[in-house]
Amino acid sequence: MKVRLRNPDREVELHGGRPIREVLAELDVDPDTVLVIRGGELVTRHENVGQDDELEIRPVISGGTV
Repeated sequence: MKVRLRNPDREVELHGGRPIREVLAELDVDPDTVLVIRGGELVTRHENVGQDDELEIRPVISGGTV
């Protein structure tokens, strides 16, 4: 499976056939800090990914004034 990470931009190949939360754990990424996109759609950390899937992991950005 191909995984594109943003900020910093990089691409890695990982094994599929497991939940997204396991992929994030392998990458040492806190699931509460990112959005995971597959095929242009948001997916949850509980969904399974296959070997042929391509994921994009984007950081969640918040801001503004109080």
